[in-house]
Amino acid sequence: MARVDVLMPQMGESIAEGTLSKWLKKVGDTVKRDEPLFEISTDKVDAEIPAPAAGVLAEIKVQEGQTVPVQTLVAILETEKGAAAPAPTKPEPPKAAAPAPAPPPKAEPKATPTAPTPRPEAPAAVRSGDGGGVQTAEQRLRTKSTPLVRKIAAEHSVDISRIPGSGYAGRVTKQDILGYIERAPARAPTYDAPRTTHGSSVEHPAIEPWPGDRVEPWSKIRKITADHMVMSKRVSAHVASFFEVDFTRVAQLRSKAKQGYAERDVNLTFLAFIAKACADNLRKHPIINAAVSGDSTIYRADVNIGIAVALDWGLIVPVIKHADELSLMGLARAINDLGERARTKKLSPDDIQRGTFTITNPGGFGPFAGIPIINQPQVAILGVGAIEKRPKVVAASDGTESIAIRPMGMLTMSYDHRVVDGAEADKFLADVKQLLQEFPEGAL
Repeated sequence: MARVDVLMPQMGESIAEGTLSKWLKKVGDTVKRDEPLFEISTDKVDAEIPAPAAGVLAEIKVQEGQTVPVQTLVAILETEKGAAAPAPTKPEPPKAAAPAPAPPPKAEPKATPTAPTPRPEAPAAVRSGDGGGVQTAEQRLRTKSTPLVRKIAAEHSVDISRIPGSGYAGRVTKQDILGYIERAPARAPTYDAPRTTHGSSVEHPAIEPWPGDRVEPWSKIRKITADHMVMSKRVSAHVASFFEVDFTRVAQLRSKAKQGYAERDVNLTFLAFIAKACADNLRKHPIINAAVSGDSTIYRADVNIGIAVALDWGLIVPVIKHADELSLMGLARAINDLGERARTKKLSPDDIQRGTFTITNPGGFGPFAGIPIINQPQVAILGVGAIEKRPKVVAASDGTESIAIRPMGMLTMSYDHRVVDGAEADKFLADVKQLLQEFPEGAL
């Protein structure tokens, strides 16, 4: 028998740890190669991790609910010799995960193996921001936080190195910095004023359950969602616009093309048409596709549309990259694929990053309309209400009017009034509405 080590994977460049949320096998179970072995949760995504080899689960090293650094040994498989996948390399000490911020002044030529290699000493020469001293590997790891943490720190003029971190090697997490900001003395920062309106924000005050109540601790994804939503309401000046859309044209085209799409294993939904209308108009209205950084606006070069997916265990927003370059078929296929992989926990961290605009579609559950919360650091999010038959006043070409039954739906867009004015938001929605009501048949 051969031994195969199962390690905590690194689910993204900026992720230093993961929570083993559930074992899908128990000790003694036979495991096939690439069969889901356990589930993990990170600050980016929930995912099922496949077995690296076929064999028997001989030992479990990390229990459910434990959070451990990436590359930690979580289990041991026993397998027949030759059946194992190439053995993973032994993890480096933590310092290997945090290379020196600056590269050497000049790259070493490849053909000089005997040349001196001063790189191992380079980390010791990194200056700290406090007193001009040097940083240890652990200190650098603490300050090498995720982009979101660094963005929050910049907005609140907080020195990350002064915050006690709960992550790997003292790494400062999003929860750490938000908790620090909430507990810090008033410094009159930009976003302190709304805090009293929303209570204690991400600290989520505890209350006593009553007899007979059932208390269910939040999953990691639910906790992250809750923190993110409260933070978004505190950071952005939320305003919403409502536009009612006649989906008659879309319904006709969808009915005509649906079978042909199905033969190519693509489900053509109303959402695909809406995503296409948004993608085609975000270039025309770049402020809707922007982000706020401090007191500056970042106009995104890419159009990456996030599609919110409701799961039994929480909400996740996978992202369609370069959505404006895709056809209706391409968008429909991407929506189907990302939704299915979200439900089966097959998303990678890259699948849920770099979004520039978000669409949420609660209309499938029946609401007339809703006001969604902006998905930070974006500046706008579109909510889709139920599309259903309603009476509509219709004008004929001769000017006469009548009441007809039409498939109608409400589009609601929440936007950040710090940078998006109502006029610009309404122009964008008007263009989306016009495209949906006059959708060209050639785009099928």
